[in-house]
Amino acid sequence: MKAIVLLSGGLDSAVMLARLHEQQIETLAISFDYGQRHRVELEFAKKIADFYGIEHEVIPIDPLIFRGGSALTSSATPQKGKSKEDILKQSIPFTYVPARNTLFLAYALAKAEMHGADQIHFGSNAMDFLSYPDCRPGYFEAAQELFNRATKQSVEGKAPQIVTPLLKWTKEEIVKEGYRLKVPFELTSSCYDPTANGQPCQQCDACTLRQDAFLSISEVN
Repeated sequence: MKAIVLLSGGLDSAVMLARLHEQQIETLAISFDYGQRHRVELEFAKKIADFYGIEHEVIPIDPLIFRGGSALTSSATPQKGKSKEDILKQSIPFTYVPARNTLFLAYALAKAEMHGADQIHFGSNAMDFLSYPDCRPGYFEAAQELFNRATKQSVEGKAPQIVTPLLKWTKEEIVKEGYRLKVPFELTSSCYDPTANGQPCQQCDACTLRQDAFLSISEVN
């Protein structure tokens, strides 16, 4: 068994990688440099990959593709100060990056074929698919249908499977699993608007959901 894991540097993908490590599955971690304002996440992705002794590649994507289309790829500051309740009931947020996950999966599919990988692991969770269309079960089902027809590996009956192990998990459940696996959460970054040295803003949506998850299980991160 061989897997490609999309490693953002955040806690969800870190827990996903830790699960693969526990299962002793050979893994290649890939991250993407697409002009994101929180590019420091790539440094955290490398730290997590190094911690688990996993090969890690950063794939550059021309930032012009996404420029101005999202709060993550423009000069606009992500909204801050919202409650968890407001975050979960909002429509598609300005932190949505147009078709980003579709591009990510296309690159992952190419890597899977080149490396003979059986699986592609993507860390979307139950909170993501409330707001982001490319994090929903139907999206991944459609992507799998495409994968089943898209490559030489596919037509030979060896299409890699998209695995979304956290798709029905809340952030709290992911954190609990991380503690079970002894994930070094201090080596992860979730913030949409961190300082240059990686300090979180503590006010953006990602920071709020992260803080709430840790506080809800009475742990201090």
